[in-house]
Amino acid sequence: MHPDDELDPDAQAHSGRLAALIREQIAGNGGALPFWRFMELALYAPGLGYYSAGATKLGPGGDFVTAPELGPLFAECVADALSPPLRTLGADATFMEIGGGTGAFAEAAIARLVATGAMPARYAILEPSADLRERQRERLRASLPADVFARVEWPQTPINTPWNGVVFANEVIDALPTSRFAVIDGEIHEEHVAVGEGGRFVRIDRPADALLSAAVRHVERQCEHAFPEGYRSELLPQLPYWVQAVIGGLQSGAMLFADYGYPRREYYDPRRVDGTLRAFHRHRMSDDVFARVGLQDLTVSVDFTALAEAGTGAGFEFDGYCSQASFLLGNGLDQRLADHEARCADEIARHALRQQAKKLTLPGEMGERFQLIGFSRDVSLAHAFLVGDLSFRL
Repeated sequence: MHPDDELDPDAQAHSGRLAALIREQIAGNGGALPFWRFMELALYAPGLGYYSAGATKLGPGGDFVTAPELGPLFAECVADALSPPLRTLGADATFMEIGGGTGAFAEAAIARLVATGAMPARYAILEPSADLRERQRERLRASLPADVFARVEWPQTPINTPWNGVVFANEVIDALPTSRFAVIDGEIHEEHVAVGEGGRFVRIDRPADALLSAAVRHVERQCEHAFPEGYRSELLPQLPYWVQAVIGGLQSGAMLFADYGYPRREYYDPRRVDGTLRAFHRHRMSDDVFARVGLQDLTVSVDFTALAEAGTGAGFEFDGYCSQASFLLGNGLDQRLADHEARCADEIARHALRQQAKKLTLPGEMGERFQLIGFSRDVSLAHAFLVGDLSFRL
């Protein structure tokens, strides 16, 4: 059975419209698109891409669950970690969240910042999806006091005027359109997408440009081994430019990123011969990234060494890198859990809270697969990485 056979007619029609758009772009680009452009269209094409259309993405009814969707514990620990630099920067600071999802993180983080007296003048959510922006706005308007909600804003672009504050992004970098490369006859090729038999999308390889080739050779030198013949993986040479673009005019402050991935040497292990690219649909992982175009998430793991290079390259001090479990335990998870349990009405609610903490921290759940990395300028975020620092692996 073709994967699309299980979709309802409206979903199939939606996917068909996006597939037709991608085929038009392929035809107009000499018969093939770089994979990063295919991924960009599949995820972000206006009105049709996975993150641009209106279907539910996050939570039990969607395709995957992020840490903030499990409950307030994750967001509250992040808020506590970022409160010291916010207090140092003063009342005029801004908290900027990149990619706000359903608004669950903002709701819990803002409540915690208000409760601890660390709420800054502005809470900005940089969200590319118009549909998600509206969902976030409705959720926060309903849950926050009017005077607090008045501090929340949705800038259309990064804040390019000078500003001070903190930047936080959870599961954003894994969804950045990425290049794919392959080693063929000892040379670096770039993976492209073409149209094959029956209009299906197929993978083809073309010689890589100078930027991608140089980036791949840089990784080989750092890993101290050449990639074997036929090796395929992902690489995001644009990551330093993306970091500098999203922080805009940030002068003094801190940056904190949470995502799943590996240090460079583990990411590009010679045994990982086909990279980390995969798709998610209805909580099931698939290797068929060309199926259900526009209806499934496409994602790759993060090279945290590359992220460390990008953060320091933007002029920030590197403050630490650790697993999600270590980060949460080092930033008050036990106390946050105890406080919430004390307010629970019954044992069922307490059990749900404990399950939330387990999913966030157990190695078989999110605890080890997800990591956090932090940077700062004129303030410090080093206090957030006192437990389980893994910087030596970068």
